[in-house]
Amino acid sequence: MHDPTDMAANGFEHQLAAITATALRADCVERDELLAVLASSDEDLLDVIAAAGRVRRKFFGRRVKLNYLVNMKSGMCPEDCGYCSQRLGSSAEILKYSWINPDDAASHAHCAIDAGAKRICLVAAGRGPADRDIERVADTIAAIKSSAPAVEVCACLGLLKQGQAERLREAGADAYNHNLNTSAENYARICSTHAFTDRAATVAAAKSAGLSPCSGAIVGMGESYEDIVDVALALRELQPDSVPVNFLIPFEGTPLGGHWELTPQRGLRILAMFRFAFPDVEVRIAGGREIHLRTLQPLALHLANSMFLGDYLTSQGQPGQDDRAMIADAGFVIEGLEEPTLPVERHDLVITRQRGAGTTTPANT
Repeated sequence: MHDPTDMAANGFEHQLAAITATALRADCVERDELLAVLASSDEDLLDVIAAAGRVRRKFFGRRVKLNYLVNMKSGMCPEDCGYCSQRLGSSAEILKYSWINPDDAASHAHCAIDAGAKRICLVAAGRGPADRDIERVADTIAAIKSSAPAVEVCACLGLLKQGQAERLREAGADAYNHNLNTSAENYARICSTHAFTDRAATVAAAKSAGLSPCSGAIVGMGESYEDIVDVALALRELQPDSVPVNFLIPFEGTPLGGHWELTPQRGLRILAMFRFAFPDVEVRIAGGREIHLRTLQPLALHLANSMFLGDYLTSQGQPGQDDRAMIADAGFVIEGLEEPTLPVERHDLVITRQRGAGTTTPANT
């Protein structure tokens, strides 16, 4: 008599082999196959990682691209995104400040470049930039590129108005980030001040202006497996060059504060699903990796080929030297400029920053 458990395991084994073969050809893995990856068991996890790791190595070898955030201004955002510590109505104890000086931003960016960062991400909270804000960012790009012309600069400034993407491209920006975050069906549950279509339109506008599109997701917000796959497929339609996968950082003082639903195993399955969905596209381990993947972070390097170095916008990340040691210990190498490209009881793991990411701006200034 056949054991149904063994039959199911053999069925997934064959399905995983077919998914891997499709991804190795850089063909489109289907929705039901991506759902199967997310729904796979913990017993299958190492097989899933090994299979997705083959895809990662085919297209990116053992290179890891390092990215560095510079928080150009922090807090006081008029949007009500439920996951964000900078949202309208947030009581999270974060640093709030207006625009930092372009030369200061460039100085910190250059320290990150010296530590191996290939891309500098210039971020500002808000619905979208005014034209004068675009000029501030243009000045910062010029200050960075004057001494590091090969570094990639990505702007992340919210919803763009007509002509702003073109101006950023003219100023020397290489990429623009605007995440879709979750599925179109789920979007209204996490934000009411703008729509999923607004985000998709900004990604499309950036791409049309010649900026490399960077767009990804946030997981751990109460979404279903279907929502995660649907946002991946929506992203695939936009054809981004890089896909950051964020894990919710549940700040107290936000609607999703205290919302801990991710396990390290689930986080790894999600990263594997994104690798299968984007076999030859940069997949980046982004915010929240330390507190959700925890000691399994090195396994994530077998799935993603990119990660943030150091801190995030309003929360503390793993020290940069620890990131570099983790990469080396796992047998990976940092990609050079010349190369193409928790449980609810652990509130102590979310540490608010006392300075802006990529800055020395002190608190309450």
